[in-house]
Amino acid sequence: MSRSLARQSVVVAVVAALIDAVVLGLCGVFAVAPWQTVAALAGIVAADLALAAPPRTAGVVAVVQVAVRLLAALLLHRHGFPARFADVGFLVAGYRAGAWLSGPKSVLTMLALCGGVASAHLLTDSSAAHDWRLLLASTVSAGCVPWLVGRYTTARGAYIADLEQQAQLRQQEHRAALERAVTDERAAIARDLHDVISHHVSAIGIHAGAARLAMGDDAGTAATRSLAAVESSSRAAMVDLRRQLDLLHGREDEGQRQPGLAEIDGLIEHVRAAGLDVEVIERGTAVELPESLNITLYRIVQEMLTNALRHGDGTHARLEVEYLPKRVVLRATNPLAPEPATAEPSVPRGLAGIRRRAELFDGELDYGQNGTHWHTTVSLPIGGS
Repeated sequence: MSRSLARQSVVVAVVAALIDAVVLGLCGVFAVAPWQTVAALAGIVAADLALAAPPRTAGVVAVVQVAVRLLAALLLHRHGFPARFADVGFLVAGYRAGAWLSGPKSVLTMLALCGGVASAHLLTDSSAAHDWRLLLASTVSAGCVPWLVGRYTTARGAYIADLEQQAQLRQQEHRAALERAVTDERAAIARDLHDVISHHVSAIGIHAGAARLAMGDDAGTAATRSLAAVESSSRAAMVDLRRQLDLLHGREDEGQRQPGLAEIDGLIEHVRAAGLDVEVIERGTAVELPESLNITLYRIVQEMLTNALRHGDGTHARLEVEYLPKRVVLRATNPLAPEPATAEPSVPRGLAGIRRRAELFDGELDYGQNGTHWHTTVSLPIGGS
């Protein structure tokens, strides 16, 4: 931005110098007094090019403009030509003084400009010098109005900047309030999960372990395996619950990240302990996945295996994980139970959860009955939104 403003100031200075030099050179005084005209032209061009100087020099440049224009007006008047004073460079100098200067220095510079205009009219005995109203109008229009325009432009820019700063502060306050509300809500959810769920899940695991130990070695192997599966599942549920609570509290560390496809072996072991024989087939080359997608894929596999355990015959399931160049495909197949439970809805909640997770990543879900088997297929793009 600063370089752009510097280039624009150079362009303004060069254009002002060209216009003022051409106007003075074509008025005819060069043929009468060539050397004096060349000196006046040099002074005008130098004063106009000084308009590209830094803003802190605006007062000095304005005074130089007054002096140079007075000399040029006297030169024209001496040789019988109509005097010119308020040229382009002079008007731009007045604007710069109003825009860049402040306080007494700005006011004094404006008075110097007005004094230069009035002096030029009086010294050259122009028509305005014989009528105080014309003199006042000419002085104000050439010496004061550009200064006022510069002051207005600066004040307007400061006002707009102040409005933008206030809007930015309001946005920051709104974001901070929103973040506080989200943090408070997450803390409340975490408290509810801890108070309502964690105690019950812990109690389930404790009672299952106590029942397994109480049955002794003579207990039936099927009942023992079931109790061991309940105990193992409750411990796994507590691990996931603590991880979720840490996430809600904002305490997720590098060593406590949410599980992904690399952790499905432990998930499958828990399902096998519950009596479901899971066959895992992996196709393609595993690639590094975005963390959010990796977590979603793990939860989908978890839901697939849970559905197979609850709604299948509970003996066998097949899980396929296929890595394609731009997608990851999960396929789960399991035999249907001989008599499906009538209390379950037509579309289980697990499938609805899988659908929502897939839609978040622009994925596709396909499921249905194929003869005596149920299949579920989920395809998610890698890097999907």
